[in-house]
Amino acid sequence: MDNPSIFTQVSREDVNNPLQEKGAQSPSSSKKPRNRSIFHSLFCCLCHEDTEPLPVNNNAPLLVEENGSVPKSSVKYLLPEVKAQDAGKICAVIDLDETLVHSSFKPVNNADFIIPVEIEGTVHQVYVLKRPHVDEFLRRMGEMFECVLFTASLAKYADPVADLLDKWGAFHARLFRESCAFHRGNYVKDLSRLGRDLNKLIIIDNSPASYIFHPDNAVPVASWFDDMTDTELLDLLPFFERISRVDDVYSVLKQSRSAS
Repeated sequence: MDNPSIFTQVSREDVNNPLQEKGAQSPSSSKKPRNRSIFHSLFCCLCHEDTEPLPVNNNAPLLVEENGSVPKSSVKYLLPEVKAQDAGKICAVIDLDETLVHSSFKPVNNADFIIPVEIEGTVHQVYVLKRPHVDEFLRRMGEMFECVLFTASLAKYADPVADLLDKWGAFHARLFRESCAFHRGNYVKDLSRLGRDLNKLIIIDNSPASYIFHPDNAVPVASWFDDMTDTELLDLLPFFERISRVDDVYSVLKQSRSAS
């Protein structure tokens, strides 16, 4: 695309951030120019590659015991009990925007999907490109893992995208922006709130800000916009096949980080 950013296509003067959640300012809004668009309110794509690394939040109210497991208490978790078909499987938390797809309000000739999204009584068309090899990726991941879609985008956009994208039924649960923790200007995916043992959980995401509470559970992927020669999802499958068979993801992830 001519402009890879989906945040600069409609000015704040045109639409006054109608999709922004009440009670929370737009992430990092004080540092952005006035032409920050409503796309920042709709989508989750926050890129921090060119900024200082975000500190790990040591003060977050995480629900994790010292042994890395989630305490079995009366806490209401984001995910339901593990289904019989997923018993024993590692939980794979998978991001949407810039990990599996890239979306824009700007018309794209080769869009895979066009999603109508209503904003303040007006229907806008969102053009969605699928990352190369995403179909094979989701099919295989659904076979190996208990897959959960976890995006900081709003459900009114992300849910219909997932309906069209996940034709394999890989995602057994979907979580959206309201399930994120708003921390230091970012929507963070607090894995301790999922109700799964952390040593059997991985998160696949292009944004380090999304997993700053649990960096040791992350499998980072490069942000994708429109490079149709990209093979990252396909290249990662052998690694995921390996990690799907272990009892403790930390051993494999630590070894992978040491080798990189």
